[in-house]
Amino acid sequence: MLAYVYKRPGQFALEEKPLPELQSERDAIVRVTLASVCTSDLHIKHGSVPRAVPGVTVGHEMVGVVEKTGNGIKNLRTGDRVAVNVETFCGSCFFCKNGFVNNCTDPNGGWALGCRIDGGQAEYVRVPYADTGLTKIPDSVTDLQALFVGDILATGFWAARIAEIGRDDTVLIIGAGPTGICALQCVLLRAPKRVIVCEKDEARLRFVREHYPNVLAERPENIEAFALAHSEHGGADRVIEAAGTEETFRLAWRCARPNAIVTIVALYDRPQVLPLPDMYGKNLTFKTGGVDGCNCAEILRLISEGKLDTAPLVTHTFALKDADAAYELFENRRGGVIKVALRP
Repeated sequence: MLAYVYKRPGQFALEEKPLPELQSERDAIVRVTLASVCTSDLHIKHGSVPRAVPGVTVGHEMVGVVEKTGNGIKNLRTGDRVAVNVETFCGSCFFCKNGFVNNCTDPNGGWALGCRIDGGQAEYVRVPYADTGLTKIPDSVTDLQALFVGDILATGFWAARIAEIGRDDTVLIIGAGPTGICALQCVLLRAPKRVIVCEKDEARLRFVREHYPNVLAERPENIEAFALAHSEHGGADRVIEAAGTEETFRLAWRCARPNAIVTIVALYDRPQVLPLPDMYGKNLTFKTGGVDGCNCAEILRLISEGKLDTAPLVTHTFALKDADAAYELFENRRGGVIKVALRP
């Protein structure tokens, strides 16, 4: 089968690989029908994910059809359309039992697909712990609508949940890339008083203004004054940082009011610094880390009810054989690209 492979820092390549086989009774083999290129894939390419294994098939955001299941899988059958969770998790360790599946202690737990084991930018993928990591897609939901359920939409949903958003809050979302827009949709479900989006890319600013006319949008160079002018208590009540740069990390805490919650869902290329003397007295609460993707069934229900729709984020679709071109477009952000999909 055709697969897109991490060769070494700075190099991905198309290769022919054997079809995956079941290795455990809780495995499933999924025929990939649609995958996407994620910013985390770019982090792998550039060598900023040390745990990524050279030779691994990349891709952790995909949907497909179940082809085979191990004997331990009772909730899925051949032919089921499924969304694949970015995380594999055993469901029985301390962290899984408490809903912290990102930190599953199993050797294949956490972010394994497309990082430590072969992922989904391929024709087929083996999914460990498929009984917890695969979610059936309702008949009324298309593959395109379900594509982000297991990763960036789960991230946005999780970010909105842990931010503890109230009806009187002003929420600032930094970054209108794919994760930021997914977070925006999930924040809007909670009906806060005001939502502000900060973004420097003009095409993405236009996307926000066209699709979410009730949301305020501003560029980074103006956002501190803008957030102050559009909030009641000296800054945003809740901040979600979804961009992942040194500048946006700094803006996240500077734009927050005292005693605010700052939720960091971005993945950074390098360590960030908390200038504690400058922050003293703001009494901020920071929430950070990888998504705990436990809400995929609920997210799919919301999509089926028309309350979430991330299909417009896919601005370009390529055949898997053209993955090099897809990555070049996504990385260089040409042509108003927001999200790029791959079809085997």
